[in-house]
Amino acid sequence: MNKRARFVILLAVLAICFLFLWPSIKWYGNTPKEVQTLALGSTENIKDYATAQAAEDVRTIKALALKDSNAKLDESYAWLEKAAAKKYKSVKAQVPAEMTVSAVLAAYDSEGEFLEEIQARYRDQILDAKKSYENSVKLGLDLSGGMNIIVRADLDAAVASQGDSVQTTDIEAFKKEAMENAIENLSSRIDRFGLTSPVIRQQGDDRIYIEIPGAAQTDAINTLIMGKGILNFRLTDMEATDAFRLYYAQHPATTFNAIGELMDPSIIPDDCEVFGVYEKDSYGIDERKDWLVVKKEVALDGKHVQSAEVRPDQYTGQLQVCFNLDAEGTTIFGEFTTAHQKEFMAIVSDNKVKSNAQINDAITTGSVSLTGAFSSDEANNIKKVLQTAWLNVPLEVESQQVIGASLGAVAIRQGILAIILGISLILVFMLLFYKRSGINAIVAQVLNLYIMFSVLSALNLTLTLSSIAGMILTIGMAVDANVLVFERIKEELRSGKSRAAAVSIGFDNAFWAIMDSNITTFIAAIFLSVLGTGSVQGFAVSLAIGVCSSVFTALFVSRLMFDFETDVFHAKKVSIGWGIKQ
Repeated sequence: MNKRARFVILLAVLAICFLFLWPSIKWYGNTPKEVQTLALGSTENIKDYATAQAAEDVRTIKALALKDSNAKLDESYAWLEKAAAKKYKSVKAQVPAEMTVSAVLAAYDSEGEFLEEIQARYRDQILDAKKSYENSVKLGLDLSGGMNIIVRADLDAAVASQGDSVQTTDIEAFKKEAMENAIENLSSRIDRFGLTSPVIRQQGDDRIYIEIPGAAQTDAINTLIMGKGILNFRLTDMEATDAFRLYYAQHPATTFNAIGELMDPSIIPDDCEVFGVYEKDSYGIDERKDWLVVKKEVALDGKHVQSAEVRPDQYTGQLQVCFNLDAEGTTIFGEFTTAHQKEFMAIVSDNKVKSNAQINDAITTGSVSLTGAFSSDEANNIKKVLQTAWLNVPLEVESQQVIGASLGAVAIRQGILAIILGISLILVFMLLFYKRSGINAIVAQVLNLYIMFSVLSALNLTLTLSSIAGMILTIGMAVDANVLVFERIKEELRSGKSRAAAVSIGFDNAFWAIMDSNITTFIAAIFLSVLGTGSVQGFAVSLAIGVCSSVFTALFVSRLMFDFETDVFHAKKVSIGWGIKQ
């Protein structure tokens, strides 16, 4: 392969690596702290923030228009003036010569459309930052701070709480379902708590591993874990719901305040409250689809639900969600449904409406069926909501480790210092011992780190202290490859070879020695990454990446630099060590 082709390949590799690394650069170097905090929150928090901020902006702009319709918007709203001008053009209307507040407002057909324009601005800004974070190198708990918790689920107690309703042959299936429900509950609660990208997964048969980056209050988290979801059934006020929906469509910016409370409580009856109607989206996250006005009085508490299942209707074949009530719940529900036939009843879980069904007939048997042309996912989601009430899985915090953000900052500084110090000492040695050829090793080392971080970013890997240790070890191994090549070149120069011949033969003779050592290291790293866990796995992954990048920089980049000096600068000698005569 000629030098031009190798140079093009090098430029392509560097460009691709920059694309991989750009999200990390953007996130850590160009995203304000307040935006980072919002982007790391739950999707629901982002939506609420964007809605609240947009509503505040709409109120501010409308107040300015009432005060002086010819006033100009603040410079921070320059983007809104451009959006309004674009709106005029989209309907083929003349753009006003001067974009005043009234001109901006006139570009939109309704307050809702104007609110959506501003809300989209906030939403896109935060979601863009969130996307950068998702595609960047993550910092582990030992660097970013946070806490990890191992929770043990007492599945035997869950089985015992069901009495004889669980058959001996079904115990394992029941335990599996109970474990899935416990994880679902924790995921819902912790995400609703507004925590930062939590990791929640099953560990073994009866343990749940929870990892929460960032600062978190230990007592609040423990209360959240040990608590139980609130499930109840309430009567829906459909007349008030229709009136509220109409009001909200006309006043989207002035219905709720920044913390989600009604700014004018009189728009709904005194004995009612408004909840969002939520459905699982394609990512499994609760997404608000609508609003519902329900009675404050709880018709039936979820504790009376004893079991739930999804099964097809025997007549229509459509999926339905069926659940059974205990004796007390049967009596309460029978009286309630008798009194409210043809009205609607909402299932409310943790202040979210998960289903709203019409009461077709009085239900006095304690066996309830919810119908509504459900898809499989919809039916199973409602089933899981009902299970939060009857699957009583006692949870116990088995171990808990809290790492303060200050400790993480210290670890980052120490890790960076170790890398800089290690590289500096190695490069000083290479310059002193191999003279000008040591510059080739310096460039190779810098590119080695650049490629390593790029790959980490491309694979969305988590950077931990053990990963930094793997990088530092890779630096030493990369220098070892340069040393092998340089010593081979020195041998050829001592035998009287020319610069071009010595460089060519030196790289060729050192090739297999370098490959043998790095291949064996790579194999060991692969086994460690597959069989190891935690810090061992992080060390192994960074080591494996470093081995590949160090071979590329030592054999490809370094040789290209030697050949460039030979062919472009027409160098005749090699400055590669003391006592080498040419």
